[in-house]
Parts: sequence; C-alpha cells; structure tokens
Amino acid sequence: MSATTAPEPMESLPTRLPDAPVTLDRREGPFGEVVLRERGGHFEIIANGCFLMDTSDGRSERLLIDAALAALPAGRTGPSVLIGGLGVGFSLVRAAAQERWGRITVVEREQAIVDWHRDGPLDRISGPALADPRTGILHTDLVAHLRTATERYDALCLDIDNGPDWTVTEGNESLYSPAGLAHCHDRLNPGGVLAVWSAQPSPAFEQALRNAGFSGVRTEEVAVARGVPDVVHLALRAG
Repeated sequence: MSATTAPEPMESLPTRLPDAPVTLDRREGPFGEVVLRERGGHFEIIANGCFLMDTSDGRSERLLIDAALAALPAGRTGPSVLIGGLGVGFSLVRAAAQERWGRITVVEREQAIVDWHRDGPLDRISGPALADPRTGILHTDLVAHLRTATERYDALCLDIDNGPDWTVTEGNESLYSPAGLAHCHDRLNPGGVLAVWSAQPSPAFEQALRNAGFSGVRTEEVAVARGVPDVVHLALRAG
C-alpha cells in the first residue's frame, strides 16, 4: 500500500475581530500623540497611549454639568460655565441642552479634538451644541488659562484627566496643587461651583479642596454594577 502525502496546510487569512478598534485619525500635538478610534460603533480618544474616554456611556460627563448647575444658588440667572476639556462632547452637549446656563466656554488644548468636533466624526455628537450662540471654544491649555485669565465664572466643570490622582500629562498635576486650586477659587464668582471629574474617589483631593478654602465639599458617584465608580468632586466658593 503506497504512502500518501499529507496536503499542505492552507495559509490562514488575517481577520479583524468585530470589536477591534479602527484608527480614524492620529495627530502629533504639543503634548504628544492623540488618536481618534472607532470600536463597535463608539468613538474613543487616546492620548499618548492612555485611554481617555469614549462614547459608550456619558453618564458621568453629564453628571459633571448637572451637579454643578444644581449646586448654584437657585436665584442666579444665566450663570456662566467653563468646561475644561471638550473630550467627546458629552459635557458640552448637556450644558447646551439646559436653558438656564448663560455663557458656555469650553477650553481645549488639542486642536485635533476641536477639529474632530467641527469638521470630523464627532460633529454628529456636538454639532448643534457648538452652533449654540452661548458656546465659545478657547484653544488653549486649561491650567495656563486658569492662571492667567481675569474673567470669572459661576461654575468650573473640569474633565482633563482620569482624575486628580491620575493625570494625562505631568503639567496637569499643578491643577490639583494648592496653587492650582487657588487659581480655580479666583476664577469663580462668589457662590460659584467647582466640579472635577474623576475615574475614582479621592479623599485626599477632598481634603485639598477644603484646605484651599472651598466649602460644601462632597463627592457624587455614578452607580455601577461592579468595580470603582466614576465620580464628580464638588466644592463651593463662599458667597
């Protein structure tokens, strides 16, 4: 009986998993690389290889705005808000949807992110909010703006890091320092609100807020089935 030769194995073709990310744009900016990706119908923003945020949820970004507005004095009409970080646009969209807000200023240091919202894929999220006459975009670094600006706001809603204990770049650390919190305090009108997004609670940051002269310091959590919840740290400038 003659021997048979085993068939040559077929070369496997590369396949892309359904949930594998697709890079839509990649830019080198003054603070490093920023990337916009799409995965499973959602957008993701990556900075220097660090995941920042995506469009899969947005509850905590909306809480950032809702909690700040609720903490303002009830009789204050047309309060102004500074949103630190445009991100995927959820905070801006929430603010623009609320008629009570007056001037809405967004500070974003990455031109790529601004472009993605104005002329790119994220326009479908933030387009109407950017067109709102109350909205203005400042292309500058938030830390520098808070240090050098003279105008005051009724609310500062800051979301530029994964939290006070996990910054995206080293320069952002100064925002949560005594000097940085003093600048935040100075940029608020009496009775104004500071709201800071974080991927986890930070008792040390709560104490830092009290040490900086803020009152009414508290933390609101977004309920999660498991794991550590996203939170918003809130503090008031005495009126």
